[in-house]
Amino acid sequence: MKTRIVILDFDGTLGDSQTLITRTMRETLQRVGLPEKTEEECAKTIGLPLKQCFLALMDMTDEMAEKCTSAYREIFERNNIHGAVPAFPGVIKTIKKLHDDGLTVTIASSRGHHSLAAFVEELHLEPYISLILGADDVEKAKPNAEPVLKTLHHFGLQPAEALVVDDTAFDILMGRNAGTKTCGVTYGNGSKEDLQAALADYIIDEFAEIEQCLE
Repeated sequence: MKTRIVILDFDGTLGDSQTLITRTMRETLQRVGLPEKTEEECAKTIGLPLKQCFLALMDMTDEMAEKCTSAYREIFERNNIHGAVPAFPGVIKTIKKLHDDGLTVTIASSRGHHSLAAFVEELHLEPYISLILGADDVEKAKPNAEPVLKTLHHFGLQPAEALVVDDTAFDILMGRNAGTKTCGVTYGNGSKEDLQAALADYIIDEFAEIEQCLE
């Protein structure tokens, strides 16, 4: 079936947020008195729901993970100044073209809805993004299929009509679990090897190349 909807991740796919996220995670660990982790170690957790990021980073109790989550959100609000998360090259132009070509363009992310909406507004993408689903809009997070299936239900579309575009294996698995076509981007937080291992249907090096993945 022809692709009618493109479902995009935000962090590492649309916005270059790695520095902001890893800096905030490391400050969080310092605040709550946990061992330091490198930027690379923190980056490997991006794509998971926030609480799961900390649980994946090191062994800790559920209570400590909740404490990290709360501290992270407070520190993130301070660090997230205007311009802290620029769009990757070609993102804004390509999203506009996809929209103008008649495709529905949406976002499904592990980030909170309010944060996503603020970034979309900052990047002036509101006219082109038809739906935003954050972690607080679903009951089951990535790699569960719920964010994709909820998006498809909203528009009355079938999985075969969708292309999920993301930068990590968690995201690709979400699309595969929903039965959609999947496209991994190599410039984000995941590696090409991880995307291949997750069996992404397409792998691209630049966001503009997404147009080559539409059937």
